[in-house]
Amino acid sequence: MNFYTTILGSGAAIPTVARHCSAQVVNVNGFRILLDCGENTQTQLRVYHQKMQGIAHICITHLHGDHFFGLPGLLSSMHLCGRTQPVTVYAPAGIRQSMDLLMEVSGSHIGFELNYCELDFSEGMQLLFESNLCRVYAFPLLHSVPTYGYLIEEIPRGANPPRRYAYCSDTTYTETILPFVEGVNLLCMESTFDKAFTSVAQEKLHCTTEMAATLAAKAGAKHLLLTHISARYKEPEKLLAEAQEFFPQVSIAADGERYEVQY
Repeated sequence: MNFYTTILGSGAAIPTVARHCSAQVVNVNGFRILLDCGENTQTQLRVYHQKMQGIAHICITHLHGDHFFGLPGLLSSMHLCGRTQPVTVYAPAGIRQSMDLLMEVSGSHIGFELNYCELDFSEGMQLLFESNLCRVYAFPLLHSVPTYGYLIEEIPRGANPPRRYAYCSDTTYTETILPFVEGVNLLCMESTFDKAFTSVAQEKLHCTTEMAATLAAKAGAKHLLLTHISARYKEPEKLLAEAQEFFPQVSIAADGERYEVQY
C-alpha cells in the first residue's frame, strides 16, 4: 500500500522562492490529508500535481499565519471549481471564528458542507477520524499558541504492523510528545534554527536541529524529516550535518519532494 507525503511548503514564517510556507499532502493509498495550509498552498497543489478536490480532511497545527493563511483561498477555489463533497478542518479553537469573519467581510460563499473540529486539550492524544485506510490522531505540542501535532497510522492489510507518520510543527523541545511518536516510521519535525541559535529557539519556542534530532533518537523513530526551515539558511547542508551528529537517519524536506513512510 502506498504511504507517503508530498511537501508543498517547508519554510518557516517568511516564504522564499525555494521554500513556501508550511503545507504537505499525505497520501495513504489514494486517501489524501492536507497538513497545514500556509500562504499559496493552492498554487503548490497545482504545481506538484496534487488533486485539490481529492482532499476532504485538512489538519492545521496552529493559528499562526504561515500555517493557515492559505485556507480561505483554497476553500474558495474548491467552491468555484464546483465542489459538492464535504470538507472537515481540524484546528485549534478559534479557527471557526477566524474563517467565519473572513468569509463575512469578503462576501464569500462556500457551497459545500464545511465542518470544523476545534481542538482544545492539553494532555494525551485524541482520535480525530478513521477511514478504511488510516486513523488520524492529534496530540499537543509546546509553542507560543495552542498547537497540535498529527499522527497518521495506516490500517494494514494482513499481519504487517501499521506504518505511522507523525507531523510536529511548530514546537520547542519537549519530551511530553515522546509517547505519541514512539517508534514512528517517519517523524517530521520542525527545525527552524541551527544550534548557534539555541537561545533564540528557546525564547520563540521553536526547535534547533539538535533538539529535533535528539527527540527523534529518544522516540526511536525510524527516520527523521526536518521542515519549517528559516529563510536565513540558503543551503541546508549545515543543518543536515548538525542533525546527523545525534540521529543519522535524517533528511531535510524540500518543496515538491515525496517522502515514503517505509517499514
